[in-house]
Amino acid sequence: MAIKAGKDITNLSVLGAGIMGGGIAYQLAINSLSVIVKDINNDALNLAQNTFNNYLIKANKKEPLSDKQLKIANNISYTTLYEDLENTDFVIEAVTENPKVKKLVLSELEDHISDSAIITSNTSTISINELSKSLKNPERFCGMHFFNPVPKMQLVEIIRSADSSDYTISCAVQVALKMGKTPIVVNDCPGFFINRVLFPYFAGFSLLVNEGVDFVSIDNIMTQYFGWPMGPAFLADVIGLDTLDHCIDVMAEGFPQRMAKIESDPIFVMYNNKRFGQKNNAGFYSFSQDKRGRPTKKADESYALLPSVKFKDPEADYVIERLMIPMLLEVLRCIDEGIINTASEADLGLVMALGFPAFRGGPLQLIQNWGWDKLIQKAKKYEHLSPLYEIPQCVHKMAKYDLKFYPQNQE
Repeated sequence: MAIKAGKDITNLSVLGAGIMGGGIAYQLAINSLSVIVKDINNDALNLAQNTFNNYLIKANKKEPLSDKQLKIANNISYTTLYEDLENTDFVIEAVTENPKVKKLVLSELEDHISDSAIITSNTSTISINELSKSLKNPERFCGMHFFNPVPKMQLVEIIRSADSSDYTISCAVQVALKMGKTPIVVNDCPGFFINRVLFPYFAGFSLLVNEGVDFVSIDNIMTQYFGWPMGPAFLADVIGLDTLDHCIDVMAEGFPQRMAKIESDPIFVMYNNKRFGQKNNAGFYSFSQDKRGRPTKKADESYALLPSVKFKDPEADYVIERLMIPMLLEVLRCIDEGIINTASEADLGLVMALGFPAFRGGPLQLIQNWGWDKLIQKAKKYEHLSPLYEIPQCVHKMAKYDLKFYPQNQE
């Protein structure tokens, strides 16, 4: 099956009317793209419509919708019928994060759209290579990992499977750009790129908490001294402890030695005690509002579930190294394995998706600023603690040839 080249993408469809599907549809519509949202029942479609309207109302600061915004609303239509997708150029599947469900939906979808339509799947954890097995023509399929909330988060990971054609990838990049997003192209692996390098960072955090380091102190150090917009405990609460626990399982299965589940992982402890983070106002922090209705957070109830605090004021450099070294080493593995192709994409991805401190340039710029000897010296201090800190052979090779990711004069 040959996919037609050079066709401009104008008719798009979103499959799945949940929070992510609604957010994706909104982002398409506000960029003057025509989109059909399909789900199996009208209740789900009503939810997507409410999500879309809430985004519009919030963007208009609760004022009555303008003519321009009403015109945006007309860019979206809703359906329960596959037949309404027969003229679509490009489909973004955004159903529940379950491989069996996604495979079934993708297989059904392929039978109801034209041979020239591109199919993508919005997923944060499920193998694109595995999902592609459900399609007769996997060359027209790739992954598109949007971050939540879609209107706010700028980055989109375009995930290439072993079968994805270059044309398919270029179409996905085109759609992301039309949506006003910044795409990076990565190859398939557990966690893709962003989550693969994020979870060693969380693992470093969990090990520290289990050693008795105060999680509030960790958060303060990572924000005030390193420059993250939020510390790991607060970030975990924002993402959701239930979501993180699921992702930890995926990463442990994909990298069983290096990312095996940590015994009594504080993230699992929170999840197991139904503390899911901001979504139910209870995670590492408890969330509420003050008398003026402003959001507040405090650390109190979760301490009873965690190891007793032995280190209330840990050294900043020690905490930074314990969390950042696993992330930096994983970024280097991804570069070596070709999961991501360029240093600029890697650095841009972490700055835009995770809030890596922009003034540091990104993880690879940070490594270059440190120098290979300093990175290796720092990692060796902690190798005995966990495989997370073991220096991969590729790092020694990069150090031997003094690999530079950027021109020497770049700060």
